[in-house]
Amino acid sequence: MCGRFSISIDAGTYNRFRISKGHAPPMVRYNVAPSQEVPVVRQDADRDNEILMMRWGLVPSWSRDRKSIHPIINARAETLLERPAFRSLVKDRRCLVPATGFFEWRVFNGKRPYYVHMRDNSPFAFAGMYDTWKDDAGGPTLTFTIITTEPNELVKTLHSRMPAILRREDEGRWLDGGVLSSEELSMILSPYPPEYMKAYEVGRLVNNPGNEGMSVIAPVSEDDSRKMQTRLALDGEK
Repeated sequence: MCGRFSISIDAGTYNRFRISKGHAPPMVRYNVAPSQEVPVVRQDADRDNEILMMRWGLVPSWSRDRKSIHPIINARAETLLERPAFRSLVKDRRCLVPATGFFEWRVFNGKRPYYVHMRDNSPFAFAGMYDTWKDDAGGPTLTFTIITTEPNELVKTLHSRMPAILRREDEGRWLDGGVLSSEELSMILSPYPPEYMKAYEVGRLVNNPGNEGMSVIAPVSEDDSRKMQTRLALDGEK
């Protein structure tokens, strides 16, 4: 599962993801949550990469009423070709969700958040799918979902799923339209190599989507971690 992530958009983002169209405001977000709008990269009809603001939580275009369906924040890589809601999207509405890190909660003496990112702090992209929902007046709303896959050896210690992070050489193929075989999907959406990633425990500020700033990703000190474990253990004995 992926329920929170961080993102940084600046001039370098356009070069990194070969963006030639669209615009997204410069931003640094440390606690992106479902239902919020963030920049997403897709390929347009001219096969150019464009960046657009989209809302996290997929609402299929065929939905009659946006309130009648629970927005889909994650989609399992293993069942993309089986679910009717995803079958057409995985063919021609694939997208990149730029990110700098994501959070997972380890269940150990309570739920404890960890921040996962690249060892060199470089930006990367989640594999995503998007759709356009229109209200009765025809007003369009772009929404997206993040695909999840089996965890790698690093994330496995925290959670049973992880977001599908695309290898840089696979980003272009993911954006290109056209059918991907089940074998191609399995390869492209396989767990990202753990040796390039790092994870550390953070405080519980991330639990509140209203919290922002670098303090959200600040590591918990060893002393704080020990105190937390002791307090939780004592609470468990009561």
